[in-house]
Amino acid sequence: MIMGIVLVLVNVIVFVLLAPFYDGVMRKVTARVQSRKGPPVFQSYLDLLKLLGKENVSSAEGWPFRLAPLAALASITAVVGLVPLAGRANALSDRVDIITVVYLLALGGVSVLLGALASRNTFATIGASREMMTMIMIEPVLAMTLILSAVRAGGLGLPGAMAGVAASGFGWSTGLMLVVYLLALQAFVAKQPFDIAEAETEILEGPFIEYGGPRYALFKLYVMIKQMFYAFLLVSAFLPAARTGAYPLDAFVQLAAVLAVLVLVAVVGSTNPRLRIDQAVRYYAALIVASLCAVVLALGGL
Repeated sequence: MIMGIVLVLVNVIVFVLLAPFYDGVMRKVTARVQSRKGPPVFQSYLDLLKLLGKENVSSAEGWPFRLAPLAALASITAVVGLVPLAGRANALSDRVDIITVVYLLALGGVSVLLGALASRNTFATIGASREMMTMIMIEPVLAMTLILSAVRAGGLGLPGAMAGVAASGFGWSTGLMLVVYLLALQAFVAKQPFDIAEAETEILEGPFIEYGGPRYALFKLYVMIKQMFYAFLLVSAFLPAARTGAYPLDAFVQLAAVLAVLVLVAVVGSTNPRLRIDQAVRYYAALIVASLCAVVLALGGL
């Protein structure tokens, strides 16, 4: 039991500490692809520290506005505390199922919406409407991915479902869902061409426009951990990780694969223009149909 609790803490510490580094690497890769020098890879840490050292100054107040950053960060921290890093179940992962993960991820998105709407800013409201549309259209793809894993694993338990696809071998359903997840990954992490809710050149950071100081730092950390988690889910569910029996080595291999996935995300994001919301919705609809087909194939044993 004590070791299980320690593994939960290790999960949280690993994600919180590495997420800004991974974000810095993505920023560096984006700059290089665009023929710029770019910031150092540790710039995201410096940005967070600078924001944490500032005062919370905003034209919007009220408890929903103040609570939103805390709720968002708490939700994604709870998610990463649950997942079995390096395939090792912890004290929490054995007690929850994939439905819990979906609910917690949705809570983070709802927190962003709550903060944006409470700010009463026009740009934030537009960003919130785009964020809501994205959640409605893209979350079913995540749900179908986890359901497929559960079907292949034979249960809704989180440890089995997280590794169900990789452990049970690849079939038609697995291959199709892998393609769907890769095509949806940019939308999951809100990078171009799907950074529609923030769209700095259009609506000036959208939902976060009224935030500054420590509250904005919490939101930025939430976004960094979230993008790391979605890359981790791809690695855990679809890519067979090393199973040497040595937890540190297995975790290192898995986290290195996560970094490789995020580098790919940065390359795609830096070479594609932003889509309009109507174009994105049609794209999301196609992904939902394809993910449903993958689940049907899995239920048919393919």
